Amino acid sequence: MLIIIGIIITMASLLGGFWAMGGHVPVIWQPWEFVIIGGTAFGTYIVANSPSAIRDTGRACLEAGMGKVPRQRDYLDVLGLLYMLMRDIRAKGRNEVEPHIDDPHNSEIFQRFPLVMKRPELLQFICDYMRLLVIGNARSHEIESLMDEEIETIRRERLKPYNAMMILAEALPALGIVAAVLGVIKAMGALDQSPQLLGSLIGAALVGTFTGIFASYGLVAPMAYKIKATREHQMRLYTITKQTILAFMNGALPQIALEHGRKAISSYDRPSIDDVENETLAAAGRPANDRVPSQGAA
Repeated sequence: MLIIIGIIITMASLLGGFWAMGGHVPVIWQPWEFVIIGGTAFGTYIVANSPSAIRDTGRACLEAGMGKVPRQRDYLDVLGLLYMLMRDIRAKGRNEVEPHIDDPHNSEIFQRFPLVMKRPELLQFICDYMRLLVIGNARSHEIESLMDEEIETIRRERLKPYNAMMILAEALPALGIVAAVLGVIKAMGALDQSPQLLGSLIGAALVGTFTGIFASYGLVAPMAYKIKATREHQMRLYTITKQTILAFMNGALPQIALEHGRKAISSYDRPSIDDVENETLAAAGRPANDRVPSQGAA
């Protein structure tokens, strides 16, 4: 919604300002200039990117437009799931937890957290490292290095649409110049015509330069940055998982390990300690008022 509002404000300011200073807005409407620039940009985008990257660009634009970033409920689901798994590893043993990790889609633990189940990559990430934890003999610093490498790999893959669109944004001004040159070539062929006709042809040619620059800095680049912000926000779920599991591997109790993960959440979205505690108690099947008083409580 904000993207639509932003585009409306941009176009209204652009066209309204041009009209207010005495410009003729219909002159800007040069559809064949738009075809040259848009078609060339789309064609070069196809040449430069794989089919999967092109499809992912569409998904990324949709995610950015709809604001599909993790909310507090998503963070609580991840922390609740990790708490259940860590608690069972301590209380029931590794052998009883392993079936849940091997088949999460049929696990009663995983089914309690549908928002995690809707993210297949994150679900696989959690299961993979919980499996290493269950197998045993894994050193925390080795797991941390492995996690960092995988998170960086996932980040590179998920930011491919951003990188591709930024390259396109850098190319659009040059493509606008190409359209303008073609317009000038057409105008040169009409030198024997009236000055009015010649002026309109030159004006149409300059619209190509304007379109390329505006599309680059006014539309494509802002959308690319929006995609980057959205995808980077989604990556926080992996960082939370990493911090929580590493803390548990280093000997922290499940509730303390969750605090390591909670601190990795942005302050704007971070649930409170009480929210996390209530979530874990609810996930464990206990009422929220059945909390153990903290040390030093009256």
